[in-house]
Amino acid sequence: MASSPLSFLLLAFSPLLFFSLQTLAQAPAPSSEGPLNFTGILLKGGQYTTFLRLLNDTQVGNQIVTQLNSSSEGLTVFAPTDNAFNNLKAGTLNSLSRQDQVNLILYHVLPKYYTLDDLLTVPNPVRTQYSNDGLNFTGQGRQVNVSSGVVETQINNALRQESPLAVYEVDSVLLPPTLFGVKPPASAPAPAKTPATSGDKTTPTAAGPSSDNSKGDSSKTSVGLGLFFGLGIACMAALF
Repeated sequence: MASSPLSFLLLAFSPLLFFSLQTLAQAPAPSSEGPLNFTGILLKGGQYTTFLRLLNDTQVGNQIVTQLNSSSEGLTVFAPTDNAFNNLKAGTLNSLSRQDQVNLILYHVLPKYYTLDDLLTVPNPVRTQYSNDGLNFTGQGRQVNVSSGVVETQINNALRQESPLAVYEVDSVLLPPTLFGVKPPASAPAPAKTPATSGDKTTPTAAGPSSDNSKGDSSKTSVGLGLFFGLGIACMAALF
């Protein structure tokens, strides 16, 4: 029985079709995760409005995204909650210059990816993106505390803990010592100078009558009275 043209074509292309299907099966599936959305992690948490605003105003948010795409070390971010910012003294953020606000946010970023276990073993202080000040980590087990030297708080929740980015929730704003350190007390004002007084000179005072003068005057009065009475008696004797 003669083979039809269709059967011939199927036999000819069968090896090629088999090879194509095998290649597709071995190819990796495209990633469904897409680019890492840092701000989306905070938005999903629902209680980081102030932190998100500062990330946007200071452009540190864009810096974090750029660094995640260019660095092999990854990043670790500590995200203060809205309550953490509300617990600051009134007017604290507004009293900071724009550069100080940038430094404050950079202080919440470590230039390397750390798990919670890593933070318990890393040598203190740990360098931050605000290079003037570092952070110190203590704790045991799954409890990790972070201290700036001005404030200490517990790391309560991991919003993300997967390389290249770790994001941890904190209930206090981490205050850098160079921006919020205890300042030395102001020196006491110098005492007011009193008018100069001459060393040995004293103000003369009016001298009262001396006791000797008083006695002399009383003696003179007594003598005068005695003469007066004596003359009176003599005159009376002459008349009689």
